[in-house]
Amino acid sequence: MKRTAGEIGKAVEARVIGDDAEISGLASIANAAPGDLVFVEEEKHLGSALGSKASAIITAKFAENAKTQKTLLISENPRLAFARVAGLFSEAVGRTPEIHSAAVVLPSASVANTAIVDPWAFIGENAAIGHRTSIGAGSVIGSGVVIGENCKIYPRVTIYPGTNIGDRVVVHAGAVLGSDGFGYVSNRPAADRTGEGARPHTVLAYEKFPQIGQLIIEDDVEIGANTTIDRGALETTRIGRGTKIDNLVHIGHNCRIGENVIIAAQAGFSGSIVIEDNVVIGGQVGVGEHARIQEGVMLGGQAGVLPKKVLRGKGVAFWGTPAKPLREYLRSLAALAKLARKD
Repeated sequence: MKRTAGEIGKAVEARVIGDDAEISGLASIANAAPGDLVFVEEEKHLGSALGSKASAIITAKFAENAKTQKTLLISENPRLAFARVAGLFSEAVGRTPEIHSAAVVLPSASVANTAIVDPWAFIGENAAIGHRTSIGAGSVIGSGVVIGENCKIYPRVTIYPGTNIGDRVVVHAGAVLGSDGFGYVSNRPAADRTGEGARPHTVLAYEKFPQIGQLIIEDDVEIGANTTIDRGALETTRIGRGTKIDNLVHIGHNCRIGENVIIAAQAGFSGSIVIEDNVVIGGQVGVGEHARIQEGVMLGGQAGVLPKKVLRGKGVAFWGTPAKPLREYLRSLAALAKLARKD
């Protein structure tokens, strides 16, 4: 669906300069074609955008006097405005609400009449699917699961019983939500476990600790492909409003992730961890059980946080294993390099 520059400007609070161009899509500057909208947030790239085939440019105040026949949309934050325009176009595509004949929806389940359920999806007993939510092909929605409005569940997502998902949540393909946490109890006598009086050829065995808690995903969360989030053991695992989780992340049982947290790919969290609001976590970070990351902390890629450790300092970047403030970490590296040169 096409939109005019005027419609777009009104929707994203951008001032329009030039013709009310008709916009049919979004593109990068290098790949733009007539009808496309591009964005420029740095003045040094404006010339490339003006020379492109794009019909319109979202940019900042530095471009308002540019000599061009292209339509300009002046915004305080061009990148954010461009992202919101993408949302407008995705809304315009739309699909006809339906439950596909190849889907299985048990009679006690409640599916809103504006929802979409794709082929081979399964909706379990007493599950509830909200308005304008779509369930992708091959997904399994367990008994009693609640999914709010305007959610998008991509293909082959598995959501276990005991999971409650808010509104406008996106879950990408292959994610598993609400599975059992990794909790076991040794059935060996205490003396055997410490090595005292251990018998030869004894088979170490573990029995499962109850994993009967809940998983709550609050509004506006996005969960990446093949990410796994365990439900609580006896309590609740909670993912706060607005948090964005990348692909291949694991979050263990009883974790509490705050609001507007960013977690990059391949990060792993043991059980009972608290991540406060506005924390940024880089790729391949590992966090030990019962650790606490306080509000606004930034963890660099591959950092490691020891069990029960507390990291504090809003806006402070931590790096390394065990994670240290960046300056301290760099000093440690410099000291090691000096020792190596002496050898």
